[in-house]
Amino acid sequence: MTVNVARIGIDVGGTKCLGVVLDGEHTVIDTVRRPTPSARDLVDVLCDIVNELRGEVPFSQSVSVGVGVPGLVTFDGTFRASPHIAGVVDIPVATLMTEQLNTAVRVDNDATAATYAEWKIGAACNATDAIVVTLGTGIGGGIISGGQLQRGAHGHAGEFGHMVVNVEGDECVCGQRGCWELYASGSALRTLSGGLEGEEVMNRAAGGDQDAIAVVHVFSQWVAQGLAGLVNVLDPEVVVIGGGVVRAGDLFLDHVEHYLATYAYGARTRDLPTIVPAQLGDHAGAIGSALLGALQ
Repeated sequence: MTVNVARIGIDVGGTKCLGVVLDGEHTVIDTVRRPTPSARDLVDVLCDIVNELRGEVPFSQSVSVGVGVPGLVTFDGTFRASPHIAGVVDIPVATLMTEQLNTAVRVDNDATAATYAEWKIGAACNATDAIVVTLGTGIGGGIISGGQLQRGAHGHAGEFGHMVVNVEGDECVCGQRGCWELYASGSALRTLSGGLEGEEVMNRAAGGDQDAIAVVHVFSQWVAQGLAGLVNVLDPEVVVIGGGVVRAGDLFLDHVEHYLATYAYGARTRDLPTIVPAQLGDHAGAIGSALLGALQ
C-alpha cells in the first residue's frame, strides 16, 4: 500500500454485509462477506468484519473505518430506521463501534456511500452536478450538487425510492403507497416479467423477444418518470444508474433516455443529462464507505 492507513469499508445490505480494504490506488485488496444479522446483533457483526479485515493488513499502522447502512442515518452515525432490516430504531452504530474497536467509525446511508464512490473514482468522476440511482431490491440514490456530496439538513437526502409516483398504488415496505421503487426497482422488473431476473429480461429483449421488449418499455417508462422529477429539481450534468439491469447492456439505458426526453420539463429546449452505467458494481457502497471513513 502507498498509504499508511488501511481504509476499511462495509456495505450493509438487506441480506449480506460486504467489507473491503482499499489500497492507496483505491483498489480492493481484500473482502469479507457475512449474512446481514438482526438489528440486535448488527454492531457486533460489523465489528467482527472490521477485525477480520484489519487482521489481513498487519503492515498498516492504523485503520480508518466507514459503514454504509440501508435507511435513515443521522450525522452522528445513528441508524434511525430501515425498510430492509427489521427492528432498527435509533441504533448509535458509530458510537458503539467506535467504543468496541477503539477506532473512529463513520456511518452513512449506503446509497450515499455508493454515490461518493462513483463520484470520486467511478462513472461520475469530475462531475460538478450528478445524480446516482441504484436499482436493486429497492431504489437508492445520492446527489452531488455544486461539487459537494449533499446529505440534507438531517443526513437523509437521497431517498429517491420513496418518492410517491402513484398515490393509489400498492403499499410499500415504508408504509406509504405508490413509491417509485414499487415500479422502477430490480424487484419491480422481476414482478413485471413474471419472475425473471433483470439481466435475463434485458438479454431476452436484446435478442428480439417481443414479450421481454414490451416489459423493458414499461419498466423504462417508470424509471424515466422518477428521473424526470429529479432532473427537473436538480438539473444534473450526468445521471449514473447502477444495478444488474444496467450491466445487461445498453438497450435499457437507450429506452430511459428516450422517455426522459418525453417527461422532463422543457426537454426540447434544454440540455438533458447524460445517462451512464455505474462502474463500480456491487462494491460501490463498500468502497464509498471506506473513502468516507478516511475523511474523519
